[in-house]
Amino acid sequence: MRTHIDLPVSLSRDSAVPLTTQLAGWLRHAMMGGALAPGERLPSTRALADQLKVSRTVVTEAYQQLYAEGWLEGRHGSGTFVAAMESHVPPRESPYEPAPPARRPEGEWIDLRPGDPWVRDYDRAAWKRAWRRAGELPPGDSPDLHGLPRLRELLADHLRRARGMAVGPENVLVTRGTGNGLDLCALALLAGGGRAGVEDPGYHVARTVFAARGAEVVPCPVDEDGVIVDDLPRDLRVLYTTPAHQYPLGGRLPIPRRERLLSWARSTGATIVEDDYDAEFRYDVAPLPALYGLDPTRVVLLGSLSKTLAPDVGVGWLVGTPDLVSRIAALRGAVSDRTSGPVQQAVATLLERGDLDRHLRRMRLEYARRRAAVVEILGPVCRLRGDTAGLHVLAELPAGDVQEVVERARERGVLLDPADRHHHDRARLHGLVLGYGSASLRDVRRGCAVLAGLIRDAQTGLSI
Repeated sequence: MRTHIDLPVSLSRDSAVPLTTQLAGWLRHAMMGGALAPGERLPSTRALADQLKVSRTVVTEAYQQLYAEGWLEGRHGSGTFVAAMESHVPPRESPYEPAPPARRPEGEWIDLRPGDPWVRDYDRAAWKRAWRRAGELPPGDSPDLHGLPRLRELLADHLRRARGMAVGPENVLVTRGTGNGLDLCALALLAGGGRAGVEDPGYHVARTVFAARGAEVVPCPVDEDGVIVDDLPRDLRVLYTTPAHQYPLGGRLPIPRRERLLSWARSTGATIVEDDYDAEFRYDVAPLPALYGLDPTRVVLLGSLSKTLAPDVGVGWLVGTPDLVSRIAALRGAVSDRTSGPVQQAVATLLERGDLDRHLRRMRLEYARRRAAVVEILGPVCRLRGDTAGLHVLAELPAGDVQEVVERARERGVLLDPADRHHHDRARLHGLVLGYGSASLRDVRRGCAVLAGLIRDAQTGLSI
C-alpha cells in the first residue's frame, strides 16, 4: 500500500465554480486516470487545507462528496484512502472520443439499457451457505400463502431499518417480485375492472398487468419531480407510482407533493400502489420517507431483490394493512400462486446473517462510481435527469437526434434505450434512458464516451 503524497492541486479563486467542487473534481479525475491509485492515502483535511491555502471546510466537504460517491474510504485510526475499484485502470482510448465504428459479436455489446443490476460481484461463500441451509430443510407440503413466517419477520425488520417503516410480519406478504406483487394488487383491488392510473412515462409492465386484469389504464403525467397530483382523475381505483426514483425520468417525489398525493387518495378512496423502485440507491441526498410510512391505510408498498441482489432470485414483498394482506393471500390461493419455499429459506439466511446488508453496502459504492462516470462524461454535453438516485439517468436530446444516435451507437457496439417507448401514447420528453447497473465501470465509461462523441457531432451538425 502506498503512503500519502503531496497533491499537485491547483484551484482558481477567480472561477465561478466553487472551490469545493473544483477540488472534488480534481481528485475524481486523478482517481479515474490512475494518478491516485487504489489504497493511496490522502492528506488529512487540515494538511491539504494548509497546502492549498483554503479553509478546512473546503477540503472536508470535498472529501465528504467523494465518500458519498464511493471514491474514498476511511480506515479507523489510519486516515482517508482511495477506495479499491476497477476504474483506476485508465481506458485505452480517450474518454471523450468515440470509438471507431465496429461490428461486435453478441457477447461484446456494451449494454447501457436500464433494468438490470450488476450480478457478477457477490459473496460466493454467503450464497453457497444460504443454499446449503435451504437444502438441509425438508420440502413443505402446505406452503404459507403469506410467505415463510421467519422471512416475513426478517423483511419487516429490514424495512424498519432501511425505510423507517413501523411494520410487523402481519403487514408483509412474500411475492415473486414486483410484477407478481402488481398482479396480486390488481386481483384484489380491481375486481370487475375499474380505472387504474399509471405514470406516463412509466413502467410498461404496470400497464400490461392492469390491462390483463380488465382495468382501464389511465396515463397520469409526470414532471421532473414525479407524478403531477393536480392532474389526477378523481375516479381512479388504483394509482401505480414510483416516488423513490421515478421510472424513467428519475424524479424523487418531494414531501409536500407526497402529502398532497395522500390527501387525494383519502378524498377519492383510491389505493396507491407504491413501487419502492431504486429506494436503496441514492447519492448525495437524504432518504425520503415511503408513502406507506406516511399513511398505511391508503398505500400498498411493493419491493423486490431484483436490483439489490439479482432478478433471478425471484423474491419480493408486498406491504399493506393486515386485512388487505390476508385478503390478497386468500385470493392468491385461488389462483395457485406461491413463492418458492427453498428460495425463501435462502433469502432468510442472507438476511439473518447480515450478508444481504453487506452486499447492499458494497453495491452502493460500486453504483456510485458508475453514476459519477456518467455525470462526468455526459454532463457537459446534455442535460441529465435523475442522477441523485437509482441505477439510471435520463439524458435529454432533441427529438430529431434520438433515433440516429441510437443507431450509430449500436454500430459502435453500444446499446441504448430511447425514452419515447416508455410513454403511454405520444412522447413529450425525448432522450435516452441510460442504465449503468449491468455494465462494468470500464464499459460504462467507454459507452458514455461513445455517446458523448455522437451527441457532440449532432450538436455541431456533423454527420454521425
